[in-house]
Amino acid sequence: MELLEAQQRVDQWIEEVGVRYFSEMTNLAQLMEEVGELARIFSRTYGDQSFKKSDESYNLADELADILFVLICIANQTGTDLTEALERNLEKKTSRDRTRHRDNPKLHGDTTR
Repeated sequence: MELLEAQQRVDQWIEEVGVRYFSEMTNLAQLMEEVGELARIFSRTYGDQSFKKSDESYNLADELADILFVLICIANQTGTDLTEALERNLEKKTSRDRTRHRDNPKLHGDTTR
């Protein structure tokens, strides 16, 4: 699925199932909540914390999809074409970071630090 189709499908879902979009501020809060759920998975999977019984039902792919869904809602509400925005962002990063990462010694060699 391409970004434009994703935006259209989320908009259709909102119309048919979700009744209406939450306010932009509510969606921002929802986004923070979803990112927090992703952080919980990461801190327990890749960090030093261990899973509790209540954490066992978390699913990384589902949490990432929740974040994407809310981001798409915010894009739709603000009239943002995510394909166009991502293309411009990649151009910006390419221009700005053309040699930055390649020349960064931290990205080469010992990764155990």
